[in-house]
Amino acid sequence: MTESVRIEIQAVAEVVAGHTEPADDFQGGVQSIIRMRETFPLETLQGLQAFSHLEVLWHFHRASPADVALHARSPRNNPDWPVTGTFVHRNHRRPNQLAVSHPRLVRVDGRNLYVTDFDAVVGTPIFDVSPYFPVMGPRGEVVVPDWVNEMLVRYWAASEDRL
Repeated sequence: MTESVRIEIQAVAEVVAGHTEPADDFQGGVQSIIRMRETFPLETLQGLQAFSHLEVLWHFHRASPADVALHARSPRNNPDWPVTGTFVHRNHRRPNQLAVSHPRLVRVDGRNLYVTDFDAVVGTPIFDVSPYFPVMGPRGEVVVPDWVNEMLVRYWAASEDRL
């Protein structure tokens, strides 16, 4: 295995509107705005509006390196779900505290990308934005354990759906 490689990357954008607090559920029903940095010419977004979804790489900026947990535990500490390792969870306890989301692109207005179904919060640095190409997505049948669907049954519900 190769030794650890260090890279330095700069944010290309920031979340400037949308969710204000991290949450485990109820991420739907909110429109967010990803604002691209002014250092990039507007033409770098040309043609993006033709796509329905994006692939966004972002950082859990509210997390601390002390939050990293390299061990196995039950998701959301629910004893009904199996003990699984750090790389089975999709949260801020990962070593690089990075996440990938696939929000729906509503519109492009100048440097602002209006999206829904996005779970990053205001202030989140965005490291990369690209259109989602289905042909580049998973090939073949996608399989997940039952606990994943049980855990995330309300993830994309709107906060009004809490009742």
